[in-house]
Amino acid sequence: MKAALPLPRRSSVIALSTSVARLIIGGVNINMEWAIAELDVFLDLTIMRSAAAPGVFTTATRTKGSEAQVVESAQVVERILDVVIPDWRSRVPDGRNGRNRWFQHNEAARRAKVALQREAEVRANLGDNAPRLNASHLHPWVWEAAKGLWANRHYREAVRTAAVSVNAELQDKVGRKDIGEKDLINQVIRTDPPQPNKPRLHVISDDGSPTFTSMQEGVRAFGEGCFRAIRNPISHNNLPELTEDEGLEQLAAFSVLARWIDGATVHTIP
Repeated sequence: MKAALPLPRRSSVIALSTSVARLIIGGVNINMEWAIAELDVFLDLTIMRSAAAPGVFTTATRTKGSEAQVVESAQVVERILDVVIPDWRSRVPDGRNGRNRWFQHNEAARRAKVALQREAEVRANLGDNAPRLNASHLHPWVWEAAKGLWANRHYREAVRTAAVSVNAELQDKVGRKDIGEKDLINQVIRTDPPQPNKPRLHVISDDGSPTFTSMQEGVRAFGEGCFRAIRNPISHNNLPELTEDEGLEQLAAFSVLARWIDGATVHTIP
C-alpha cells in the first residue's frame, strides 16, 4: 500500500493580518484567502488518477489524496460551501457520484472558489467599501436563536425565533411569565416607580433628567414597534418569504432591543 500523500501546503493562510480580504456573505464574515486556500486543498486532494499499479492494468480510478485526507478536508469545505452556496447539495449535480463519491463536492468547491474570487473582484473594482453587517456580531440572544434557520434560508422563521428568544430573556430578567412581548415591554419600561409584582426596567440610571425619560419612552416605543411591526406579521403564513437583506435588518432591530434589555437594571419593591 502506498503511503498517504502529504496535505498541500496552506502557506497563504499562515500569517493573517488586518489587511486580509474579507467578505460578508449571508451575514457571515469570511476570510476569503483562507476559504480559497481550503477549497484549493480539497480540489487538489480530489484529483482523480488511475488506480493501476506496476504490472497491473485497471480502468479504476482513485483520488490523489487518501480517503482519510479527503474526509478531513471535506469537513471544512462543507462549512464553506454552506455559506457560499447554501443549496449546493440540491443545486450541484451529483450524477457521477457513483463512480466518484466526491464528484459533487469537487464541482461545488470549484463553483464556490469562482464565486469568492469574482465577488471580491466586483467589490474591488466597483469600490463598494460600505460597512457590512456581520450577523455573528448581533446580540447572542438574537443570532444564537436564528442562525440554524438562517443557514437554511428560512429568514422569516429565523426572525420569529429571534423575537421569541428576546421575549423569553426579558421575561426571565423581570420575573414575569404572565405576559410578554409588547404588553410586557409597556409594563416594565416605564418612568414611574415599581409596584408590587410589577418591576421596572431602567435602560439608564434614573437621575431625574429629561434624558432618562427620553430613553425609557424611546426604548419602550421601539420595543413595542419590534413586536407589533416585525414579530406579529411574521405569524401570518400568507406573507412572502423575507429577502436576506430584509431578514438581516429585522434581526438587527431585535439585536438593538436585546442590548438595551440586557444592559438594563431591574427595580422592584419588597
